[in-house]
Amino acid sequence: MNLDLIREEIGKYLYKKVRINVYGMRNKNYCYEGVISAVYPYVFTALINGSEKSFNLADVIIGDVVVKPL
Repeated sequence: MNLDLIREEIGKYLYKKVRINVYGMRNKNYCYEGVISAVYPYVFTALINGSEKSFNLADVIIGDVVVKPL
Protein backbone atom coordinates (compact mmCIF):
# COMPACT_ATOMS: atom_id res chain seq x y z
CA MET A 1 0.00 0.00 0.00
CA ASN A 2 1.07 3.56 -0.34
CA LEU A 3 0.06 6.75 1.45
CA ASP A 4 -1.86 8.15 -1.51
CA LEU A 5 -4.15 5.12 -1.66
CA ILE A 6 -4.75 5.15 2.08
CA ARG A 7 -5.45 8.90 2.01
CA GLU A 8 -8.05 8.35 -0.73
CA GLU A 9 -9.70 5.49 1.18
CA ILE A 10 -9.90 7.50 4.39
CA GLY A 11 -11.15 10.49 2.38
CA LYS A 12 -14.16 8.44 1.28
CA TYR A 13 -15.28 8.33 4.94
CA LEU A 14 -14.92 12.10 5.46
CA TYR A 15 -17.84 13.41 7.61
CA LYS A 16 -19.21 9.87 8.04
CA LYS A 17 -19.48 7.74 11.17
CA VAL A 18 -16.69 5.20 11.53
CA ARG A 19 -15.27 2.78 14.08
CA ILE A 20 -11.53 3.12 14.66
CA ASN A 21 -9.68 0.22 16.29
CA VAL A 22 -6.20 0.99 17.60
CA TYR A 23 -3.90 -1.89 18.46
CA GLY A 24 -1.29 -0.54 20.83
CA MET A 25 1.73 -1.82 22.64
CA ARG A 26 1.53 -4.40 25.44
CA ASN A 27 -1.81 -5.73 24.17
CA LYS A 28 -3.68 -2.48 24.83
CA ASN A 29 -6.46 -2.10 22.30
CA TYR A 30 -8.78 0.88 21.96
CA CYS A 31 -12.03 1.20 20.05
CA TYR A 32 -13.44 4.61 19.13
CA GLU A 33 -16.62 5.62 17.32
CA GLY A 34 -16.81 9.02 15.73
CA VAL A 35 -16.77 11.10 12.56
CA ILE A 36 -13.70 11.67 10.39
CA SER A 37 -13.29 15.44 10.38
CA ALA A 38 -10.18 16.03 8.20
CA VAL A 39 -7.56 14.22 6.15
CA TYR A 40 -4.06 15.68 5.89
CA PRO A 41 -0.97 14.40 3.99
CA TYR A 42 0.24 12.14 6.82
CA VAL A 43 -2.55 12.10 9.44
CA PHE A 44 -6.33 12.14 9.70
CA THR A 45 -8.45 13.49 12.52
CA ALA A 46 -11.68 12.20 13.98
CA LEU A 47 -14.21 13.89 16.23
CA ILE A 48 -14.81 11.48 19.11
CA ASN A 49 -17.09 12.42 22.02
CA GLY A 50 -16.61 16.12 21.39
CA SER A 51 -12.82 16.03 21.21
CA GLU A 52 -10.60 15.67 18.20
CA LYS A 53 -8.07 12.81 18.00
CA SER A 54 -5.45 12.39 15.30
CA PHE A 55 -4.22 9.16 13.77
CA ASN A 56 -1.19 8.49 11.58
CA LEU A 57 -1.82 7.15 8.06
CA ALA A 58 1.35 5.03 8.30
CA ASP A 59 -0.27 3.15 11.20
CA VAL A 60 -3.17 2.28 8.89
CA ILE A 61 -0.70 0.77 6.41
CA ILE A 62 0.97 -1.46 9.00
CA GLY A 63 -2.34 -2.46 10.60
CA ASP A 64 -2.06 -0.74 13.99
CA VAL A 65 -5.11 1.41 13.14
CA VAL A 66 -8.17 -0.05 11.41
CA VAL A 67 -11.01 2.18 10.13
CA LYS A 68 -14.41 0.68 9.37
CA PRO A 69 -17.62 2.48 8.37
CA LEU A 70 -20.72 2.15 10.56
